[in-house]
Amino acid sequence: MRTSPIKTLTALTKTSVASLFAGLLLTACGGDSEGGNGGSNTTSTTQDPAETADPQTPTVLTVQDQQLQALIAQQNLDQSATNNRTIPDIDSDIAQLGKALFFSKSLGGDFDSACVTCHHPMLGGADQLSLPVGVGAVAPDVLGPGRVHTSGLPEVPRNSPTVFNVALWDDSLFWDSRVESLGKEANANGAVSGIRTPDSPYLQADANAGANLAAAQARFPVTSAEEMRGTTFESGNSNTAVRDHLAARIGNYGDGQGELARNEWLALFQQAFAQNESAENLITFDNIAFAIGEYERSMVFINSPWRNYLEGNTSALSDAEKRGALLFFNTPQQGGAGCSACHNGPLLSDEQHHVVAFPQIGPGKGDGVNSVSSINNSDDFGRERETGNSDDRYRFRTPSLLNIAQTAPYGHTGAFADLEQVVRHYVNPRASVEAYFRDNRQCDLQQFRDISNCQNLYLESLSHSLAAADKLDNERNNGSSQLPRIRLNNQDVSDLVAFLEALTDPCIENRDCMSDWIADDAADRFENPDDQLLIGRDSNNNFL
Repeated sequence: MRTSPIKTLTALTKTSVASLFAGLLLTACGGDSEGGNGGSNTTSTTQDPAETADPQTPTVLTVQDQQLQALIAQQNLDQSATNNRTIPDIDSDIAQLGKALFFSKSLGGDFDSACVTCHHPMLGGADQLSLPVGVGAVAPDVLGPGRVHTSGLPEVPRNSPTVFNVALWDDSLFWDSRVESLGKEANANGAVSGIRTPDSPYLQADANAGANLAAAQARFPVTSAEEMRGTTFESGNSNTAVRDHLAARIGNYGDGQGELARNEWLALFQQAFAQNESAENLITFDNIAFAIGEYERSMVFINSPWRNYLEGNTSALSDAEKRGALLFFNTPQQGGAGCSACHNGPLLSDEQHHVVAFPQIGPGKGDGVNSVSSINNSDDFGRERETGNSDDRYRFRTPSLLNIAQTAPYGHTGAFADLEQVVRHYVNPRASVEAYFRDNRQCDLQQFRDISNCQNLYLESLSHSLAAADKLDNERNNGSSQLPRIRLNNQDVSDLVAFLEALTDPCIENRDCMSDWIADDAADRFENPDDQLLIGRDSNNNFL
């Protein structure tokens, strides 16, 4: 039996700030345990505080802990991310079917990509590339750094979001929220009201969206020529035609009959859905998307040092991580960085859209006009593409920060290689953009560093990025921006990065712990029912 790392989270007792400080006066040691040059560099523990704490011994809190505990009480930071949610078990038949589909190249139009191509569990639930390489890779089974398109350049215009914790989103998915719950009910993952998708007009429910946001999202990578469909499979046909053909391929009927030399999918679908239906009735793309979504929704990884601290283990964070937390959750007026203006709630995302002016690199989404050749080109208008409202230009959905240290590169184009660069960008976004392109930092990214003419790629990137900086300045001036003006010294930056790293569930860094979510046994007919299992390798040919 597989063992899931998902644990039942017990929220801390809610305490008023007044009573909190009354208790602290009895237990505090009277001073801060750290010096002025930083805290401990030891790895934070993740053990359950209930296993180590003596309930008869009062916890001794430093002044730093007192301040952080007060913030936790004031901002309700200890609320559980999983309470009142239904999270599938990876051992369930439906999640196991979803895993097999997720890893199967049979859902790639040309059999050279799968869902896992851009979302591998050992790559942070994404691909660790600035811009994804879906179809047309030189080596289709090489995933992550080292995966290269036959053209030499990535063709997918936006960074791959992680699929980890997809069950915790309630409002929308994708950078521009093109899959969006209309009701946005709390703890529902879009399961209550209708879901709008690219197949339906803005703010109108897609009748075929599926049971929740994850199922709705799973309907679209297969329709993208750059991600999974390819340039020849069902070329020029509708999304419905693409999905129907893929379902027929998996089900071995209709247009897809005989496309798989070995096909044992029907038994898996019958087991997962507990139905003895024919392939035509059971293996539909609706059921394929639902199963993939349930596999994705089972990947909840939240047992981080920060979570352990919230549950009462005050030793779970180092001094630097605690300082970073204070900076993160305090406003600039309180001496903090104001990060929680947008990164709040258990997901550490407000699920809203904001202009932050991260550098725009890559092929873009075809928005705007190229000032060099006067043709539609390489800008990406973000949320405006969905709403049609120019006020939404360059706004992108706030990413979750859970496990953020394992999901680099960062930004909607993966322009920043590490968290320090991200934090420093927020200090002065315009100066950050100008320095980025002055120093050709895009050419330092793993994906572009070996391209000889890198500095001449995407010539409009600077102008697009400065346009986003202009938009941010305008929003700040008219008071509509949530991005505060802040000042951080080097220690502050280091402490914030330390806190962000403390948001990582250690399971996602451990291959044994993640094994339940990885299909890697070609001989296992449940994991490999069609001889199309994608067993990911890195650029050195090591298994992921």
